[in-house]
Amino acid sequence: MQRRMVERGIKVVSVGALKDDAGAADNAAWLAPRPNTDVALMLGLAHTLVGEDLQDESFLASHCVGWDKFCSYLMGESDNTPKSADWAAAITEIPAGTIRTLARDMATQRTMISISWSLQRADHGEQTYWMAMTLAAMLGQIGLPGGGIGFAYAGANGIGAGGGRIAPPSLPIPKNPVTQHIPVARIADMLENPGAPFDFNGARMNFPDARIVYWCGGNPFHHHQNLGRLVRAWQRPETVVVHEAWWNANARHADIVLPAATTLERNDITGTLQDRFALAMHKAIDPVGEARTDHAIFAALAKRLGFDERFTEGRDEMGWLRELYGRWQTRAQAAEVTMPDFDTFWRAGYAEFPDRGAGHVMLADFRADPASHPLATPSGKIEIFSETIAGFGYADCAGHPTWYEPAEWLGAAKAEKYPLHLISNQPRTRLHSQYDNGGYAQASKIKGREPAWIHPDDAAAHGIADGDVMRLFNDRGACLAGAKITDAVRKGVIQLSTGAWFSPDRQTTATEGGKALPFCVHGNPNVLTRDAGSSKLAQGSTAQTCLVEIEKWTGELPEAEVMRPPDIVALDV
Repeated sequence: MQRRMVERGIKVVSVGALKDDAGAADNAAWLAPRPNTDVALMLGLAHTLVGEDLQDESFLASHCVGWDKFCSYLMGESDNTPKSADWAAAITEIPAGTIRTLARDMATQRTMISISWSLQRADHGEQTYWMAMTLAAMLGQIGLPGGGIGFAYAGANGIGAGGGRIAPPSLPIPKNPVTQHIPVARIADMLENPGAPFDFNGARMNFPDARIVYWCGGNPFHHHQNLGRLVRAWQRPETVVVHEAWWNANARHADIVLPAATTLERNDITGTLQDRFALAMHKAIDPVGEARTDHAIFAALAKRLGFDERFTEGRDEMGWLRELYGRWQTRAQAAEVTMPDFDTFWRAGYAEFPDRGAGHVMLADFRADPASHPLATPSGKIEIFSETIAGFGYADCAGHPTWYEPAEWLGAAKAEKYPLHLISNQPRTRLHSQYDNGGYAQASKIKGREPAWIHPDDAAAHGIADGDVMRLFNDRGACLAGAKITDAVRKGVIQLSTGAWFSPDRQTTATEGGKALPFCVHGNPNVLTRDAGSSKLAQGSTAQTCLVEIEKWTGELPEAEVMRPPDIVALDV
């Protein structure tokens, strides 16, 4: 898509701390505001639109609610602070003239605003999406070809693709008798504070008292923030059981490890709503050693617990694949699409769907007739001001898009002690933490450590040369990383991808003010990130709100023990 934009001469403006976020759009203009200040930048753009009468008042009146209340905030009528380009420039460090020019270009040309998922993973991260939607509404191009707004293009296959294909079925799931739930980013809070109240999306809830943790799929010691806190909280449950194929940190922090087969050791089928194909996933080999597939593990447990028939419904794994494929066929028939029988599909390896989504324009029906094609909001329209959210009374999430100063950012006093903003984005050489032990990921390491991008000026100020090992640290922890000096990262920012397997050094413990802190010798950035909810509304991750300091590592390099299997001691039982 990016190459096609370049070929057609479409102007691309990439906003972010990393230059290569523009991907193949080599002609992209790069604006690098301070991280976590995107809302301020968009408010400056919006203020310019109103100040120069460039907003689409007709669209705002017909397709939105709450514009007048937000506009009062934008122009400073409600708080005596106009969110002008000059105001935004002081926060973002993007020149006011650049902000004004960009606003004019966006209003006078067909404009698509594309927002990545990562921007939500910050303090008050919800505001970025709300403000981006508001800015798109002000431009009035939502529902037009090539205009409007999109979220996480390329983040997942179906996003941005046209409709018209057949959704695959999923396994039937009985009703969960446990009604308590938590936001996924609040695991450590739950373990540390059983029974404690918390706010979430307008509700007052209580953390459950979790006595056992059963983890199948995913790795909390990869994706959770403040791993030092998580390690301590992980000691509170009576038992931790995990399914794992590798001796990663998830397995090493469990009481019981059930060896699970990898994708290459089991049969499966796959596809998404937007895929052109249903795919057969043939196993390459049988499970190694004592490993079993997840289904086989659960079926064996169900048998011991006395309800195996309820779980398996009389089917083995291939039986379930046939059943699921049959349900897919039924859905296809309802859409007048014929899929081959299962045996033909399994032999061929795929079944192809017709592409009936060509020419689809997102929200075109809503634009043409908002009354007949309402949105899934209380008003059926774009809610620039939400009466529902305003009614929650949250101090950290008002009823309209708002600039809130982040807990940590380069404009805070804390930046005097920790002057670099850490960006922990997705890695290039693996999917999340998967196969960090593989040759491709290992080949990218610097002296066995995860590489970190650092601006030449910041490297020089810290006496760091390309290829040196650095210690990144703050008041939550420390880790080692290999220096890659590049001007493709904003000055004042250091980039360290997620996914390096957490390998705390047993001999050396980082200290901050006399307090023992976790020290990952391999380069997992989540020893540094903060574990606090984005707001009472969403309680999401705030990993991208993180300040650190660095220094050159001059000591002996500790072994990343997680990269080799642990010593297994046989016990007579």
